[in-house]
Amino acid sequence: MAKTKVHYEYNMHCLSEILYEYLASAEGLSEWFADEVVERGDDFYFSWGGGPAEKATLIRYKPESFVRFRWEEDEGTKYFFELTIVIDELTEDLSLNITDFCDDGDEEENRLYWENLVENLKIKLGAA
Repeated sequence: MAKTKVHYEYNMHCLSEILYEYLASAEGLSEWFADEVVERGDDFYFSWGGGPAEKATLIRYKPESFVRFRWEEDEGTKYFFELTIVIDELTEDLSLNITDFCDDGDEEENRLYWENLVENLKIKLGAA
């Protein structure tokens, strides 16, 4: 089944170095993205509510800039999710840009899911 590519942008009020740690490390991701995250090399195992872990592989990254993961179920496809830190050159405002793929018709549910996650992240960062 084909998936739809979606983009979101969230203004963040924090330092990029701190935000990157929440995006690229198991410890940081377990603070806002999943209940538990275990990192083994480039493989990250995410679990929620005591359920079985879901594997995602870190397929690209640039320190202090972005991380891109691919879920195990999406191996061999072009699908991924990417968390990118963008700093406006003029205003120096920082935003978190998210690229994801979701099933056709699930765009609104996906948007609400990410909004909730980012709100949790902002609370953890004190950036709400």
